[in-house]
Amino acid sequence: MTDQTYSRFGRVGIWSGALSRADAPAPEENREAVAELEELGYGTVWLGGSPLLDQVLPVLDATSRITVATGILSIWRQDAASVAAGLAKVDAPAADRFVLGLGTSHEAMTPGYTRPYSKMVSYLDELDAAPVPVPAGRRVLAALGPKMLKLSATRALGAHPYLVTVEHVAQARAELGPDALLAPELGAVLDTDLGRARATARGALAPYLKMPNYTNNWLRRGFEEADLADGGSDRLVDALYVLGDLDAIRARVDAFHAAGADHVAVQALSADGSLPRAQWRELAAALPL
Repeated sequence: MTDQTYSRFGRVGIWSGALSRADAPAPEENREAVAELEELGYGTVWLGGSPLLDQVLPVLDATSRITVATGILSIWRQDAASVAAGLAKVDAPAADRFVLGLGTSHEAMTPGYTRPYSKMVSYLDELDAAPVPVPAGRRVLAALGPKMLKLSATRALGAHPYLVTVEHVAQARAELGPDALLAPELGAVLDTDLGRARATARGALAPYLKMPNYTNNWLRRGFEEADLADGGSDRLVDALYVLGDLDAIRARVDAFHAAGADHVAVQALSADGSLPRAQWRELAAALPL
């Protein structure tokens, strides 16, 4: 990763689905929260789920320096022409802080889902051909497998893989090559009660155990069918999530960096799904921002 890209993303960011929910119960709190993330020194805020551009604009408006990225926008949910046209209307310098994270989503969630790799290629072609293009340097792909990782290195700034292990990060770096951005998400439960922490992680993991994009990736990366049963084995949960105190979380973030990640997007998980602002503050003091 170049020095310019490093300064753009930072070493650590925050991933949050709650910050981009269209039905957020307290949108003003979300604005305050992203402004605080910027003040705490995080390099990037990743808006989880599949946010539309209308959900991104308030976050850009509430901040002035932090990079704002979608993690990820489903290419089935909003067509490329609309995305490019919407971005063309965002004034600089806010537009310069925005990174378009794109993904193919999942068959069970997407009517008409077919040939996802080909769909992504055509979507990128449309972004390139738009009246105001969205260049490769302003987009990342939610890549897991080798083909999509290669595409993210050649047609985007790099990859933003979700629910991956340290070993996956190392393999992804080898498949991406040395120059592409590698910005994995990392789920973290700041709780020293291991049983309770695993329960929180399993609650977050449950929907993904039904999605072949993820389960096939875990099987491809060395897990077995037994690891996917009964809410996920301890082995799977402990590999996909970091559980414990600040030292444990710092150690896993460091391990991701050592394995080849340029940036780590930490998702602090809370049992009740509320904005974990207190955890973000604690993590900011412990992580290499």
